[in-house]
Amino acid sequence: MVLTPHAEALRQRTQNAVHEARAVLRPSTTEADFSTLQRTLTIRANDGFVEGFGASLIAAVTAVAPLVRLRFAPKLEKTAAYLRDGSADLEIGVLGEMGPEVRVQALFRDRFLGAVRQGHPLAMEREVTAERYTAFGHVVASRRGRTSGPVDEALAALGLERTIVAVVPSFPAALAVARASDLIALVPASLLRSQSEQQELPTSATTHAFELPVTTGEITISQMWHPRLEVDPVHRWLRQLTLAVCRERLRL
Repeated sequence: MVLTPHAEALRQRTQNAVHEARAVLRPSTTEADFSTLQRTLTIRANDGFVEGFGASLIAAVTAVAPLVRLRFAPKLEKTAAYLRDGSADLEIGVLGEMGPEVRVQALFRDRFLGAVRQGHPLAMEREVTAERYTAFGHVVASRRGRTSGPVDEALAALGLERTIVAVVPSFPAALAVARASDLIALVPASLLRSQSEQQELPTSATTHAFELPVTTGEITISQMWHPRLEVDPVHRWLRQLTLAVCRERLRL
């Protein structure tokens, strides 16, 4: 039987209420034996998070629960469906339309930087102007193939426009292209910072990072989960560990 949209929404709310009640009634004092725990925990996250924080999170999990397996699943779209049907334990990223029942905890705030290869003409400049920024080609990261965003809106207000030469599916891919070409990549500071000890303007032997010549807002990276896992001791441990790893890696 095919349910009407109203009936489907009512069914979902009923299921959520049942999950909430079970979470409240489940004993929260029961602790798992992490030394013998065998469980696969699935985290939906983009490649940038996995590259920047994955190794540290895996090491932290293995140190306490050596038989637990972390599965990082690709995040091709923002949806709560994977949390609701139980195929994902955690969703990590910028909060979207996830539904009112989804639990959210901020992990860290991030901002975007420009990145070019060492030896690039812009790497020699103390401050990159908007005119110089738009004088070179750009590689942008977008899962959906989008070529414009807040940076382009800010440039348009100055009467300027970027030339988008290539679109790739992830920030690590954009960074790899920039390192091997004269293109400019727009990447999160956290991705660059994970590869460098410099905090304010992370620069490595292969990459030069610079502040954007236009102002864009910061973004908040959060972890999200379904309420049925609110008091699950293993899931609670995973959330606490994820938060601790993010703060340690970024030294917040």
